Amino acid sequence: MRIYMQIPPEGDKAPRYYHLHLQEDLLEGWTLIREWGYQGASGRVKREHFADHAAAESALLKIRDEQIQRGFRVVFMQAQPQ
Repeated sequence: MRIYMQIPPEGDKAPRYYHLHLQEDLLEGWTLIREWGYQGASGRVKREHFADHAAAESALLKIRDEQIQRGFRVVFMQAQPQ
């Protein structure tokens, strides 16, 4: 699953973004990758490991909801292939 969110630009500043990506790892666990920052600049990255898909997806959705409350809007969303 992949979710890309943005806050519209303020004045002459670039828009801020928040990217969430859920990825299966080689040890049958899941990694939630978060990246955020200003568009066009180096962002920050944080990775969290989860033992199962349900826990990782729950964490992703919780973070998505928190960022929406902070003013981010979902620009792109892609579901996990079955």
